[in-house]
Amino acid sequence: MPTSTPLEILNEVFGYPAFRGQQQTIVDHVAGGSDALVLMPTGGGKSLCYQVPAIARHRAGKGVTIVVSPLIALMHDQVGALDEVGVESAFLNSTLQFDDVQRIERMMMSGQLVMLYAAPERLTTPRFLAQLDSLNERGLLSLFAIDEAHCVSQWGHDFREDYLGLSVLHERYPEVPRIALTATADEHTRADIIERLQLQDARLFISSFDRPNIRYSLVEKDNPRAQLLRFIRDEHEGEAGVVYCQSRRKVEETAEWLSQQGVNALPYHAGLDSGVRQRHQDRFLREDGIVMVATIAFGMGIDKPDVRFVAHLDLPKNIEGYYQETGRAGRDGQDAEAWLTYGLADVVQQRRLIDDSPAHEDFKQVQRKKLDALLALAEAHDCRRVRLLDYFGEQSQPCGNCDNCLNPPATWDGTEAARKMLSGIYRFWQHGRQRFGAGHLIDVLRGKHTDKVSQYGHDKLSTFGIGADLSEQHWRAVLRQLVALGHVVAEGEFNTLTLTDSARAVLKGEVTLVLREARDAPKRSGKTTRKGGKSASSAPAHLDEGARERFEALKAWRAGVAKEHNLPAYVVFHDATLAEMAQLGPQSLGELGGITGVGAKKLQAYGDALLEVLRG
Repeated sequence: MPTSTPLEILNEVFGYPAFRGQQQTIVDHVAGGSDALVLMPTGGGKSLCYQVPAIARHRAGKGVTIVVSPLIALMHDQVGALDEVGVESAFLNSTLQFDDVQRIERMMMSGQLVMLYAAPERLTTPRFLAQLDSLNERGLLSLFAIDEAHCVSQWGHDFREDYLGLSVLHERYPEVPRIALTATADEHTRADIIERLQLQDARLFISSFDRPNIRYSLVEKDNPRAQLLRFIRDEHEGEAGVVYCQSRRKVEETAEWLSQQGVNALPYHAGLDSGVRQRHQDRFLREDGIVMVATIAFGMGIDKPDVRFVAHLDLPKNIEGYYQETGRAGRDGQDAEAWLTYGLADVVQQRRLIDDSPAHEDFKQVQRKKLDALLALAEAHDCRRVRLLDYFGEQSQPCGNCDNCLNPPATWDGTEAARKMLSGIYRFWQHGRQRFGAGHLIDVLRGKHTDKVSQYGHDKLSTFGIGADLSEQHWRAVLRQLVALGHVVAEGEFNTLTLTDSARAVLKGEVTLVLREARDAPKRSGKTTRKGGKSASSAPAHLDEGARERFEALKAWRAGVAKEHNLPAYVVFHDATLAEMAQLGPQSLGELGGITGVGAKKLQAYGDALLEVLRG
């Protein structure tokens, strides 16, 4: 096959007229044989950054590209998508029979494959390394693409020990270029990736982390299940979404409860039978309107473009994890929402997980700082997006689309209330060298005569009743913010409260604290997310009535093709491509070939059928 420029490959194979953002520079750099570390947000087009160079180098006789991928489902969908556009590729994983493994290995060793997807643990086996040695000796080892590269870092949110062995690639094949890609990496994680993968000489490409189509909303916990259900029904009825929970038990209970409320919800966690997990994942990828309730075991590499929301019922560990998980919404560029509900118990639990871990103290200290940054985001009363992007070193302006921009929270001078609460904790210790939890502290501050208050004589303390003017909800909000600011920590099995050194300045009145007012779920703005629902058309709003009918007919045709090929519908064609077809109504193969996302192979395979659908 003749050589082609990257832009020609993009147009011919994938049907796109131009690269986006830094894609062109990255592709040219890697296709030319140089190393790269690419940080690009989910939905930013990372896959093309190695797929186009892989095709270009294969056409130039350079051989096969090895793609390191951590997930079986991702390998399957990526290879399926490449097959749809006519690129010879395969994967090697535990789902294959021995005969299939041998067949794929023969294709690899002959140089027939453009790309081979494999898990990191397979790459470092003696058998596979011997095969790579043979390819390299014959000049048929073209490129290594290391996807989800943050998995190599102990500082990252998804560390995988198998990734550590990938340093062998540079040591053993120093002349073979490498591209490492991830959607999230702060400075610690970035430095770790560079060191562990020996990418010191690689060019670093950092795209904007902004996902302007995602609305960020963080609300205080107050019957979280009911809050979640209200959020889904009011904003995303009948639409695809992901709900993250921290524990397997909570995943199953939440999925069952949502199902009882009429939501099409499925559970997913590592403790489920592998067959059940696969069925649920397949349904999520191939059906419309499924809500997946999951632990973070679900999601990495999931390419479903029309996820309209990601909700968190528990606080993530850090901003990287939060950003990675929320980034799975709105990959198609359409409006989507990241919604999180959190409370004091979440903060306490995450701190305890860090403190009780067997890790070294320096690692724990970094994790505490990462959690503090997430808490600062949660308790912020300014733009969420500005805070989020600032964490990744990117400056921005208020977005006008997050909950704080759309419905600015009321703030107040909480200095005096904070001093009362800190004094209450101090008086407990002074009175009997004892520590107590949040509920008892608030009872004392509000002057409630409970059995426990009487038992310990806390109705005789000077702090008894000094906070009767504030509700329990307000006091919990004050305490949560004091914990987030680091003036109070909750320790031990019963979450008893202790003052930190920084509390002294607050007690002395040397620090002014501006706190968020406690409030219910924020009011919705006039700007709403597109509604779904089984009875509603899923066609984009800009289409007229005739185009909408064509769009729905195209979707029905696509569903049949996807089912026949055992692929998610978006692998056949994205909604945006169908919408362009429906709007422009091409009447010939030439006109159809000009639609974005229609490459040569798809035009040949589906052109006549598509024209028939468009003609009605």
